[in-house]
Amino acid sequence: MLKQRLQQKQLQKLSPQQIQVIKMLEIPTMQLEQRIKKELEENPVLEEGSEADSEDFEENLTAEDINDDEDEFTMEDYLNDEDAPSYKLNTNNYSKDDKFTEIPFSVGASFRDSLESQLGLLKISERQYQLAVYLIGNIDEEGYVRRRLDAISDDLAFAQDINADELELLDVLRIIQSLDPAGIGARDLQECLLLQIDRKNQNVKEIALARMIIRHYFDEFVRKHYDRIISKLNIEEDDLKDAIDEIIKLNPKPGSSGNDSFVQGVEQIIPDFVLDNRDGELQLSLNDRNVPELRVSRTYSEMLDFMSGNKKVTGAEKDTLTFVKQKMDSAKWFIDAIKQRQHTLLLTMNAIISYQYDYFLEGEETFLKPMILKDIAERTGLDISTISRVANSKYIQTNFGIIPLKYFFSEGMTTESGEEVSTREIKSILNDVISAEDKKKPLTDDKLAEILKEKGYLIARRTVAKYREQLNLPVARLRKEIK
Repeated sequence: MLKQRLQQKQLQKLSPQQIQVIKMLEIPTMQLEQRIKKELEENPVLEEGSEADSEDFEENLTAEDINDDEDEFTMEDYLNDEDAPSYKLNTNNYSKDDKFTEIPFSVGASFRDSLESQLGLLKISERQYQLAVYLIGNIDEEGYVRRRLDAISDDLAFAQDINADELELLDVLRIIQSLDPAGIGARDLQECLLLQIDRKNQNVKEIALARMIIRHYFDEFVRKHYDRIISKLNIEEDDLKDAIDEIIKLNPKPGSSGNDSFVQGVEQIIPDFVLDNRDGELQLSLNDRNVPELRVSRTYSEMLDFMSGNKKVTGAEKDTLTFVKQKMDSAKWFIDAIKQRQHTLLLTMNAIISYQYDYFLEGEETFLKPMILKDIAERTGLDISTISRVANSKYIQTNFGIIPLKYFFSEGMTTESGEEVSTREIKSILNDVISAEDKKKPLTDDKLAEILKEKGYLIARRTVAKYREQLNLPVARLRKEIK
């Protein structure tokens, strides 16, 4: 029998200020600085300075003036799994965590600016310079021109009304390839290495042999078919080893070498947190030295107070009153969003430090415990999606490097002795085993699984293969070296 009944449900829609808090929580420190600058430019009621300076006039603003919504809201009122960023929100998050390497600050002029400066020192025509600048704009972050020259020719004709065929572009590309660093502007790895080896002394035996291998036997070299190279060139194994030693000195990514790194497209890493270890005592702080204090403008507040108290308000004045009030509300919401962001970040980071305390004291990777988003959510009382937002694109500066927060999250497994360990610890051991192997006879994944089993880690061969790939380590055949 069908029955009908009325049912009341209380649903809360996201208000603009609530959405603002979400966005504030997700962005890293550098973007926060830019966001504040943008808000200061767009909202005349918001200005830099301590809120303490504006306490005198804030008392004149009623709760109704500040917020039309009587109910206060917290982070948990509106953060839900559907809005979370790309991290997994279940208990198996970060199953594919990457091996962490310290990330330096990006400094100096952009790489492309450097190349254009070098162009200015060459005796080339105005047309060649113009085409060269366009080609430099097509160089990727690793230093390669990966687009076909005929496609670039079409772009020039369409976008800039410049007719330049492939041959002319190739001549200009050769000019770019003569710039520093060596190898820049190559179209593939083989050409990149040739450009570098060509600048070396070809009278040196091993250099001349290295050039011959790169030019004529590159496929065999990449596949480590060393026996074929020895046979075809009729050389000794020691000769091949000397030549390979020269090749591995070359830079396969000339666009990202040393301090000459691309700034365009690469965001400067500024840590969101700073952790100091002072005689064994860990002290956490937010990196907010470039984040200004904000307050509501006294001038606009007094204007609002005066106009609100004036009983005879014209139509134009009413519009002005509405505008000022809207900007006042927006400024207050923005300041509150910044405060909520700071509170949530510190609460979450302190929980992570507490959970991984031994690691933060020593910086030893094997001290990392298995930790998932749910663990920190339970410690803070925050929602899993909130923790996910905090971990997204945030970094902490420690005594042993600048580290992304997602580095601390990983799965775990139980050893033969019943001890729970992080998969990151297992990867570290796997990496050590491969580093110590005999490179003439590298260990297969089956053999690696046996070694790990002997150490108490019961891992299947396919899991070893997965961890090895996550460490960016090739299969045994490609790890083979000649000594």
